[in-house]
Amino acid sequence: MNRHLLLACFLLVALCGAPVCPVPAAAAPDLEECAKIDDDAARLRCFDEMAGRKPKAPPATAAPPQTAQARREEPSFMSKRWQLDEESRRKRFAIMSHRQNYILPYTYNFHQEKDTYETVNPNVQIQDAEIKFQISFKMKLWEDMFGMPLDLWAAYTQLSLWQFYSTDYSSPFRETNYEPELLLNYRTNTDILGLMRSRFIQVGLNHQSNGRAEPLSRSWNRIVANFGFERDVFNAQLKTWIRIPESADEDDNRDISAYLGYGELWMGTVWKDFHLALMLRNNLRFDDNRGAMQFELSFPLIEHLNGYVQYFLGYGETLIDYNHYTNRIGVGVMVKDW
Repeated sequence: MNRHLLLACFLLVALCGAPVCPVPAAAAPDLEECAKIDDDAARLRCFDEMAGRKPKAPPATAAPPQTAQARREEPSFMSKRWQLDEESRRKRFAIMSHRQNYILPYTYNFHQEKDTYETVNPNVQIQDAEIKFQISFKMKLWEDMFGMPLDLWAAYTQLSLWQFYSTDYSSPFRETNYEPELLLNYRTNTDILGLMRSRFIQVGLNHQSNGRAEPLSRSWNRIVANFGFERDVFNAQLKTWIRIPESADEDDNRDISAYLGYGELWMGTVWKDFHLALMLRNNLRFDDNRGAMQFELSFPLIEHLNGYVQYFLGYGETLIDYNHYTNRIGVGVMVKDW
């Protein structure tokens, strides 16, 4: 009988601390304090601390799934310019930039044409240094015409050369070109031999004039066809045109095609924070070859402006200079696309 009593005591001691074991009297007040806690989480934490149990670490919060909008790629250069993708669409009548909008507070022309002006007005002396600026914008008039990926755009560009530093002669504007145009833009996204993608085909009407009286009047009208291509950060635009004939008595620059030819190629790319662009133009005449090139460099400056450097060499920088050779460099700022 004593052996059975000893065995029972031994088992009772061995089971001490198990869930079935009676709670020691000393711990009873602490348990009562925990039981008085109203908050479920705090009450459970109190019991865990008394039992020496470490609370589990809260599960890591899973990152929210990326939205479809966030997964979309940034629209390309040409998509932004012509709203080629859904991501780049805007309201139909929103006004946006067309060509570059810039001001070059100082440019220097190493081959400034002066006789044209000084013959008309001998009292004016044309300087080699002048300000050059351009304003250019467009607006979409009709989107998805006839249910097709076809948009109608109206655009306007104004380029001015200002003899700002010729203060002795009232700082006149030497030349201003006005260029309205109407363009039908057919949106494409076609792979070309795995090398580039065709992004758009445009056809339209273009008028350009300088609004001057004879003998300084210059103007012409063109049917234009433009083709846009892209690959990664590289873009290219081939601009072609055919001049609409004018009567001999109204044509004040009948040989303009011999200098400006029938098209030009624009190419651009991005390197780090720098945007590089190059324009090439040639009349494609071997016996009397003439052409032009324009190099552009832009880089971030402040919030809405980029630093801008432009170099032009050749014929046709403006209408008044279409048959005069120009060699100009200028520095200034460019308005970022809006």
